[in-house]
Amino acid sequence: MEKVSFDFNHIADLPAFYRAFDRQFAISEPYDANLDGLWRMVMSRLPLPVEIEFLHLTASKRRRFGELILLFDEAEEELQGKLHFNVQADGSGRRTVAQRAAPPTRR
Repeated sequence: MEKVSFDFNHIADLPAFYRAFDRQFAISEPYDANLDGLWRMVMSRLPLPVEIEFLHLTASKRRRFGELILLFDEAEEELQGKLHFNVQADGSGRRTVAQRAAPPTRR
């Protein structure tokens, strides 16, 4: 299974993610650079199977890119094992989607 990583130390916003996505998957055909267009691309044109990993996604970045995380989480469910999606936060290792969605613990 091919593994494709996106380093959020170098991705500041959604347009930057779309550019990185196009570059990583060598997408040359035009598509709507929004969440709907990305969904169509993920569901119909990605080379499967594939593992997609988001690196350095801190808590504030998880909030900023929450819709994107949900998109890939839903795609993972829809594609039933053909797409694996992981998020790695700084210093805390990999987390599952359930752990990402849980509210932070107050001390």
